Amino acid sequence: MRVVSERAKLYLEEVDSSNDGVCWYALWTRSRHEKHVRDQLNGKGIEPLLPLVRRVSHWKDRKKEVELPLFPGYCFARFAWKDHLAVVRAPGVVQVIGSSGKPEPIPDHEIETIKKLMTHILPYDSHPYLREGMRVRVIRGPLEGVEGILTRKGRHHRVVIGIQLIRQAAVVEVESADVTPL
Repeated sequence: MRVVSERAKLYLEEVDSSNDGVCWYALWTRSRHEKHVRDQLNGKGIEPLLPLVRRVSHWKDRKKEVELPLFPGYCFARFAWKDHLAVVRAPGVVQVIGSSGKPEPIPDHEIETIKKLMTHILPYDSHPYLREGMRVRVIRGPLEGVEGILTRKGRHHRVVIGIQLIRQAAVVEVESADVTPL
């Protein structure tokens, strides 16, 4: 859950006055109900967005390419808040994502970025959200299992490995795909 920032409040006020309060929201869905929620909302005339990614699924006797949600457990929908009851009553919807019990709209440019990603043939996949200063663990390579603090220098990600007892640290460059948040 995100804290409602001043920027988000201003955005919500701007949207309310500019396009009848129609915004994009993230919906938390029941496990494995993302496609069902998308279809339900579409049937109600509410614009859904469910980014999918193709993956190869392996069974004992065969392999099959399947489409799975890019963000498991979430679906996006564009609606006016006055219509939110139709959204939250859709089978499979748990709640509209926000903070302090209040929904928080997603800026249009973030949704446009996801749509652009979906229209290109470049391979893409989900990745844990990482930010500078976050504690991370290396999950691949010779430093697998090492924990540290993520820093960034230019285009490169670095993990600072500190030894608290002697108040010293070392820094190592890693691929962002090789670290996960703690």
